[in-house]
Amino acid sequence: MTHKTAIIWFRQDLRLNDNPALNYAVNNGYAIIPLYILDDENADQWKMGGASRWWLHQSLQSLNADLREHMIFRVGKADAVLPQLIEEAGTNAVFWNRCYEPWRVKRDKELKQNLKDNDVDVETFNASLLWEPWEVAKDDGTPYRVFTPYYRKGCLKVKEPREPVKRPERISYAEHKVDKGMLEDLKLMPEIKWYTQMEDFWQPGEDGAHKRLQTFLEDGFKGYKEDRNRPDRENVSRISPHLHFGEISPHQVWHTARGYGQANAIPDTDIDHYCSELGWREFSYYLLYHFPHITWENFQPKFNEFPWNAQESADLTRWQKGQTGIPIVDAGMRQLWQTGWMHNRVRMIVGSLLVKNLLIHWHRGEEWFWDCLVDADLASNSASWQWVAGSGADAAPYFRIFNPLTQGEKFDPDGDYVREFVPELKDMPNKYIHKPWETPEEILHEAGVILGENYPKPIVDLKASRERALKAFETTKKAS
Repeated sequence: MTHKTAIIWFRQDLRLNDNPALNYAVNNGYAIIPLYILDDENADQWKMGGASRWWLHQSLQSLNADLREHMIFRVGKADAVLPQLIEEAGTNAVFWNRCYEPWRVKRDKELKQNLKDNDVDVETFNASLLWEPWEVAKDDGTPYRVFTPYYRKGCLKVKEPREPVKRPERISYAEHKVDKGMLEDLKLMPEIKWYTQMEDFWQPGEDGAHKRLQTFLEDGFKGYKEDRNRPDRENVSRISPHLHFGEISPHQVWHTARGYGQANAIPDTDIDHYCSELGWREFSYYLLYHFPHITWENFQPKFNEFPWNAQESADLTRWQKGQTGIPIVDAGMRQLWQTGWMHNRVRMIVGSLLVKNLLIHWHRGEEWFWDCLVDADLASNSASWQWVAGSGADAAPYFRIFNPLTQGEKFDPDGDYVREFVPELKDMPNKYIHKPWETPEEILHEAGVILGENYPKPIVDLKASRERALKAFETTKKAS
């Protein structure tokens, strides 16, 4: 019978498998007190959005069941809540897995030192990344700014990602008289029930994460390199929200994918490309750690004087609601609203339209995605929006402006994706479904489409707005 007790502070590691902090406690003979603190106060402008809060509620519910209802729930500043709970529980040990958001890094560093100064045993671990940001650097010691050398010359040369560890066979729970609180105290669920379609689409929690990965491996892994760009197909894993909340670790995904691929004759090109996508996630965290200003400031200062559209409100609202009159864009924005997720190729298309054709600041897109995505991740969201805008590290050049018409015709050639999320166009022939504004009147009539009435006219002229964007880009050349 152990008398040692330790708090396991769960954060973005909501799982029992491959959880280094939990494993450390169990392997060293501790009875545990599992804890979750909703610390929105320290988060400043990056408090969790609505879709993420919905997901977190479901995930914590699942984790608490796996922990036999022993979890303690608290709301408040973690640097105040945790010391108080340590005193109430009469323990002198706390273990957690690291997070990498700038505000968390600062808080955790100070909190760890304060606890140690008060004779509390503190150990922290890496549970969320294949490579710690400080492990990878160029030969001169400076951080990488371009993905390919970061991944190929940096990460893959440093070390092979470690093997995941299994969940402890037996977990001992500490006896205490601390009020556990309730999950409902966190008030994560929206008052208005807008999330019903998300409930049908997702299964948050550790079991759901592994089912989602297995479904992808069986149904979408083969052909991934090419077909991952097709929103009308199932060749994407949709594992990002599970990774963000730590219901599955990147180590589990990396080794499971490689093991399955080798055992089932999946082409090496598909295996390697899927793993490189995990590398892109790592690169986003790497940038966030080394350049924390990327969440709000242009990574490339030359964009600070860019002439963004000052009269953005009406166009922004149409973009948010999927009413731009450009089918592939509207399908993506409606998929986002209905499911809390959007296909990655389509994220690039809708982002390009916003920041280039409409000249609306990437901040507005970043904010909307932050609120609507179940996989809203500060590192990936910031890096991706700066990539689309052309202002980030390893960014798409500003003059690379996606044409949503040709993108739709190339990656949704039969219009299946558009028809799923833009039912007004379901009877349009394939030839015209991506360009209703160029469709002969008699064909529109047969399809029951009246532009400007039951489906919008295009929000902008694609050719003219492209030229306007290129002209605006000239200002960055003068600033550089």
